[in-house]
Amino acid sequence: MSAAEGPLVVGVDSSTQSTKALVVDAATGQVVASGHAPHTVSSGSRRESDPRRWWDALCEALRQCGDAAHEAAAVSIGGQQHGLVTLDDRGEPVRPALLWNDVRSAPQARRLTEELGGAKFWAERTGLVPAASFTVTKWAWLAENEPEAARATKAVRLPHDYLTERLTGLGTTDRGDASGTGWWASGTEAYDEEILARVELDPALLPRVVRPGEVAGTVRGRHDLPLAEGTLVAPGTGDNAAAALGLGLRPGMPVMSLGTSGTVYAVSRHRPADPSGTVAGFADARGDWLPLACTLNCTLAVDRVAALLGLDREAVEPGTGVTLLPYLDGERTPNLPHASGLLHGLRHDTTAGQLLQAAYDGAVHSLLGALDLVLDEDADPSAPLLLIGGGARGRAWQETVRRLSGRPVQIPEARELVALGAAAQAAGLLTGEDPAAVARRWNTTAGPVLDAVERDEAALARIAGVVSDAAPLLERGTDTQ
Repeated sequence: MSAAEGPLVVGVDSSTQSTKALVVDAATGQVVASGHAPHTVSSGSRRESDPRRWWDALCEALRQCGDAAHEAAAVSIGGQQHGLVTLDDRGEPVRPALLWNDVRSAPQARRLTEELGGAKFWAERTGLVPAASFTVTKWAWLAENEPEAARATKAVRLPHDYLTERLTGLGTTDRGDASGTGWWASGTEAYDEEILARVELDPALLPRVVRPGEVAGTVRGRHDLPLAEGTLVAPGTGDNAAAALGLGLRPGMPVMSLGTSGTVYAVSRHRPADPSGTVAGFADARGDWLPLACTLNCTLAVDRVAALLGLDREAVEPGTGVTLLPYLDGERTPNLPHASGLLHGLRHDTTAGQLLQAAYDGAVHSLLGALDLVLDEDADPSAPLLLIGGGARGRAWQETVRRLSGRPVQIPEARELVALGAAAQAAGLLTGEDPAAVARRWNTTAGPVLDAVERDEAALARIAGVVSDAAPLLERGTDTQ
């Protein structure tokens, strides 16, 4: 490990698939050590994980960081959003956590919307319209389908809350992650008692929402954790808010993240409220807002199509006649939680490479369709689109985004932006700085800019037409599953 110029901090990304930990020099942003450990996620329609395995993965990732982790002065956890963690009176999981991409609560989402004020009520009250992704619908599903588990629950947490609480012994969350639950009122920035009463959830079971820049606690003495007792613990936040910190976003800078899910978002000073439900009106981790649209099907869906075709993920070929909607896990944008993939326009001369390119196009089309709704009137339409996430390194993803967006595309060289954002939040505790300013000082967005190319309007119109024409079929599928 090279000598650090400033104190060391730890940033953690506890994602759907794995935990990544970075030890970072707070002065320079240099990553001096890192670790990685996988998670286990159930397959099929049930998307669940045992929260205790997240803790095991955190411990393993930190152990891989060696002595640097023990020397850290502060730590912060960024985690996958929306997951429902239910704990008993000993702090042990009542059941596996229901993850964000578990869509079994779609019926509860529809009922909550209809029975409590409609979409406009929810958007204005919470910034969200209930969908199967959001925590409030998962609790409603649990109470309806597993009432004994609901009765045994003495604390309700989000994934990052669970890990932070195991570090500190204190039940806390932050505004960024709380804003994705559906029971946090964005106007008052407090838990919404009417919504909690409707889903029969006692607010005493929820964690305290700590303010940006507030210390959430300190690390308790533990033999299985390579962090020093007394290390400061930052509030942490959800993964998208952490990535926004890691990029040091200023209002109006557009981001597209290509990972297990795909997201588009930007920081805004205006509280969002979209009654269509396309844009989720999340809070960010600083005091502003993070309007965001998310798709369930992104890199994993496209990789699955490549595997079915026996192709490398980069083996795309141009084609103009075939459309593939890769809704392999249902879809959130558009809101079709039980839809499946759809192929249209297949002909004798269609090649496997063209089918693969169509899967990329279908995934990116869904994200770009929401981008204009995410950006407010202050955004610069010619600003480069920041492309992040695992897919951002792939040439086929880069070229598809360029062709369908018509924008220049910037690819930050910094990796693990969620963990870097968490590290910037931890560094802000020590220096008193805005975490986004810390990340800008670390120059985390530095990377190549790919020039804009002419937007492929024909492909966009063709895909939009298939989505529109297929909507009744897709919706029938939703009703019958």
